[in-house]
Amino acid sequence: MESLPDVPRVVQLPDGTFTYTDHLPAAPQQFSGPQVVHQHVHQAPPDRTVQRIALGFGVGAGAVAAGVYFGPLLVGVLTAMAANLALLALIAAVCAWGVVTVVRSVGGEDGKRAAETVRRARGSR
Repeated sequence: MESLPDVPRVVQLPDGTFTYTDHLPAAPQQFSGPQVVHQHVHQAPPDRTVQRIALGFGVGAGAVAAGVYFGPLLVGVLTAMAANLALLALIAAVCAWGVVTVVRSVGGEDGKRAAETVRRARGSR
């Protein structure tokens, strides 16, 4: 029995973790000030499910790469176009409101008669 190697025991450290006795430091370390911790934060990789499905269906790698490149580009272009169209619609609405307001305020007796004629024509249907 004396020829068996010394088997390390498992001990619980003060912080609650377990370790083998052969991994313990040789001497207790003294506190020498704040400890610098280098933490590396990594961003999660992008989801490639659509690309994998496309390659599984036999779509070429060039088409998948084009989709990866042009997909976000297309979203950006469509968003910019929608913003431009919304701005043009707002400008058109403001211009129409301004024209109607000016015509109502400037229109004299002829304008009132024309409006009355249109009103009667709509009401007679």
